[in-house]
Amino acid sequence: MTATILVTGGTGTLGRHVVKHLREAGQDVRVLSRRPQQPREGVEYVVGDLATGEGVDTAVDGVGAILHLAGSANGDDDKTRTLVQAATSQQEGPHIVYISVVGADRPSFSYFAAKCASEQILTESGLPWTILRATQFHELLLKVVRGMAKLPVLPAPSGFRFQPIEAAEVAESLVSLALGQPAGRVPDIAGPQVYEMADLLREYLRASHRSRPVVRLPLPGRAAREFRAGANLAPERAVGRRTWEEFLAARVS
Repeated sequence: MTATILVTGGTGTLGRHVVKHLREAGQDVRVLSRRPQQPREGVEYVVGDLATGEGVDTAVDGVGAILHLAGSANGDDDKTRTLVQAATSQQEGPHIVYISVVGADRPSFSYFAAKCASEQILTESGLPWTILRATQFHELLLKVVRGMAKLPVLPAPSGFRFQPIEAAEVAESLVSLALGQPAGRVPDIAGPQVYEMADLLREYLRASHRSRPVVRLPLPGRAAREFRAGANLAPERAVGRRTWEEFLAARVS
């Protein structure tokens, strides 16, 4: 068993799975959280905020590795910079494992650009690092289509395709990487199938026993062109196991 592993974003969708897998591996875990959490066996919670730097030095103190999962729709490069600054102050710089996104190196979309910037911060930090890029999570797309399904007519951007993967499967890979040696940029991880946005919506409507018209709409702009070109896909890395249909069957009544 290695030294304590710090998880940023440990209370989020991906982070909860990561913490669970780490504990199943017998690993001591520390979670950086903006709010106090209920204590759990083998899990230490440190209150802090990567946006302000509060509590970050305490969180990184003495850890052997950091799973950096914290982020937001507005990007997380500033948070990554704060984390790296704290980690480099340690006598032995911890191994940082970072979750990025497939297509980060084609940053027309602001979220992708921030991921790309975070990758660069890590690679130039002098710390040991590993970066895993993943496609969009089932859970994120479910949130999107649920919101869209409230509309009388569902707009689907023409040519937009996604290759969703379950967060729990990504968590398995991240934990394996954190318990191993720094590996740099590792192969991407993607879901088992590629879907058009219209098909994701139709499958959700079918699973939730709803009927709505789905209308394809063209979107202008460079970011839209890159999505239509498949910048967010990794068909050669379709290693995920659970399909969108199987995920919906388990999650949607």
